[in-house]
Amino acid sequence: MKSLDELRAIREKMQAQMGLRKEGGNQIRIVVGMATCGIASGARPVLVALSNAVQEKGLENVMVTQTGCIGLCKYEPIVEVIEPGKEKVTYVKMTPEKALEVIDQHIIRGQVVSKYTISEMIG
Repeated sequence: MKSLDELRAIREKMQAQMGLRKEGGNQIRIVVGMATCGIASGARPVLVALSNAVQEKGLENVMVTQTGCIGLCKYEPIVEVIEPGKEKVTYVKMTPEKALEVIDQHIIRGQVVSKYTISEMIG
């Protein structure tokens, strides 16, 4: 069992980390749809490719997460890139190879890979 002082120290450390996350205005979120439809369409290898690329390239301001149903099953696997102060970009029918291209072009170079976006697919 931890002492009360140890517990307070842990709480303060965690609150400081949470504060850094909230205040870190340059955090980029990459969200992969991992509902049944996404998984069946190949979202798991896409998630792994994105996570590995972010780690290998040392992209500390990028967080790869997963979510449930995004609601566009026929366009799965879906990846959303959310950057502070910018409009969300939704990539559809992703593969691990396309995901690596998104990391290189969009996340690192700042150029949206338009040919993989939902607006290209439906518009």
